[in-house]
Amino acid sequence: MENQMILAIETSCDETAAAIIRNGTEIVSNVVASQIESQKRFGGVVPEIASRHHVEKITLVIEKALKDAEIEPKDLDGVAVTEGPGLVGALLIGINAAKAFAFAHGLPIIGVHHIAGHIYANALVQKMEFPLLALVVSGGHTELVLMKEHGHFEVIGETRDDAAGEAYDKVARVLNMPYPGGPHIDRLAHEAEIGVEFPRAWLEDSYDFSFSGLKSAVINYKHNMDQRGEEIIPEQVAKGFQDSVVEVLTTKTVRAAREFHVKQVIAAGGVSANKGLRSSLEQAFSKEGIPFYVPPLKLCTDNAAMIGAAGSFMFKSGVRSNLSMNGLPGMELKSWSLA
Repeated sequence: MENQMILAIETSCDETAAAIIRNGTEIVSNVVASQIESQKRFGGVVPEIASRHHVEKITLVIEKALKDAEIEPKDLDGVAVTEGPGLVGALLIGINAAKAFAFAHGLPIIGVHHIAGHIYANALVQKMEFPLLALVVSGGHTELVLMKEHGHFEVIGETRDDAAGEAYDKVARVLNMPYPGGPHIDRLAHEAEIGVEFPRAWLEDSYDFSFSGLKSAVINYKHNMDQRGEEIIPEQVAKGFQDSVVEVLTTKTVRAAREFHVKQVIAAGGVSANKGLRSSLEQAFSKEGIPFYVPPLKLCTDNAAMIGAAGSFMFKSGVRSNLSMNGLPGMELKSWSLA
């Protein structure tokens, strides 16, 4: 299909988003209604409130995506929507909106894995060369994914406890910073020349990740300083924490890239917007001589364009869902793979 047009919908957490994607690589329109200001006062995402916001915004963002793209429903070839993982109530809003739209306009529908969407955000700015290695780092996920071709996902490493983004938010809370904490920790870390020394969880030769111990080390450090009546220096705590996270992520990604002889390494997910991580990965893979890519900041956080990109490639492979599709909060990436 030469000029494939897909409407994509994303509501897995606290962004209500819709986009129009052409041929899996071109953003025709991309609309995101964020809930950060609403959720900030709670220090994190409250699922019920997120769902209510999605109900209020979903029709509006779909209409705006079509308007911005200057197309009608009859110009579309299909509808892609996040099927999982995510907050089940939030997922169901997007899925039911997508099913209603597809049914009303006689369009096929495809459920998309949220993490696959993050990976395919790279396809919107760069041609994907296989085999490739994707480092996925977000609020709920930290994974190393090997792809030998389009639609084939092999998870070679994953988080055993707290994901990187989750650890960032919890440490930010300890330092009395607002939600979301990642950008604040990143900014503070660049303001210190030296950081507090915190542990690295290598998990022997595994490609898995663990950040729960690091989070606990930060909390214990804060408690110990409080008991001694000493003030912590937030910049130095932030730098020490970020140095630990970045070193582990970079080292394991480089080792995996060497072992699997990949042609390309990409980063994806909200934490890939972190300046310290981006810089570390860029420097490391420049030395390795392996091309490294990361999407622009607006495509790192949750958006519907990435869902449209992933959905388009699977759509071309003949993958379709049906109107009995349900939200899958624990959906595994391997279950969505063509392999």
